[in-house]
Amino acid sequence: MDRTVDEFLGYLVTERGASPHTVDAYRRDLAEYERTLGERGRSSPRDAERDDVTAFLGELHARGLAPSSIERKLSAVKSFHKFLVREGLAETLPTEQIPLPKVPERLPDVISIAEATKLLTQPFPAQPVGYRDHAILELLYGCGLRVSELTGLDMSDLDPEAGFIRVFGKGSKERLVPIAGAALRALEEYLAHGRPYLRAKKSTALQDPSAVFLSQRGRRLSRQTVFEQVRRYGGLVGLDLHPHTLRHSFATHMLEGGADLRALQDMLGHADIGTTQIYTHVDRSHIREEYLTTHPRAKIR
Repeated sequence: MDRTVDEFLGYLVTERGASPHTVDAYRRDLAEYERTLGERGRSSPRDAERDDVTAFLGELHARGLAPSSIERKLSAVKSFHKFLVREGLAETLPTEQIPLPKVPERLPDVISIAEATKLLTQPFPAQPVGYRDHAILELLYGCGLRVSELTGLDMSDLDPEAGFIRVFGKGSKERLVPIAGAALRALEEYLAHGRPYLRAKKSTALQDPSAVFLSQRGRRLSRQTVFEQVRRYGGLVGLDLHPHTLRHSFATHMLEGGADLRALQDMLGHADIGTTQIYTHVDRSHIREEYLTTHPRAKIR
């Protein structure tokens, strides 16, 4: 890999606070781009021209990739070349005036309130892992957390008495998320009856004493385990479930309940309110119902 790519990846970590997951995605995308440049006789990305970028874009289309995947890869290339110019490592910007592909708006998958209730009130094993898994599901739905935010929680991030948890989102941006009701109760039950036993399970050098959610070996819980457990408990009540579906459902149900869009933006950790606004399109039936029951002339014919 060209040293300029390594410098760019380092910049993502130190200057922009990118997560390891984001850096890995950029590394893979730029490695594909470098292969294309090499096949076209370019010894370094600094020598790339507009035709090289459009050739890479053509290859992505030829492979039949989804528009969202093409957009992500081209965004990585654009960010990389902007970095090169800004740092004085290249003089020209070959990605200039190459538009990102238009990605069709895809409404997020959500479950109904009844389905969420069915999921969260099913019997959970009265043992450490059961308390843990119940708390995980309640926090994903009750606080709208991303999986990486949930697995990254440390004990110092919890303030149950104040009713908040501190979360580090994309770009390591810190925010406070309210926690109450069923989510808070499930978390407290896990901290009392689950975590101490998982914490004592193994005493190894790999153990992370600060982590909130632990594996059966006493280590910080992995994202993969959360994915697996969410899918498993969803399957038990007839739902094909993904962790992000619970985050989407949190946002949708909050808006349907009358939540302020700006407040929801803060809770979700969205930098752009446009990202939050997608949830206003998920289900408009409640808006029509509100109109019919409250507007003085809605029922006049």
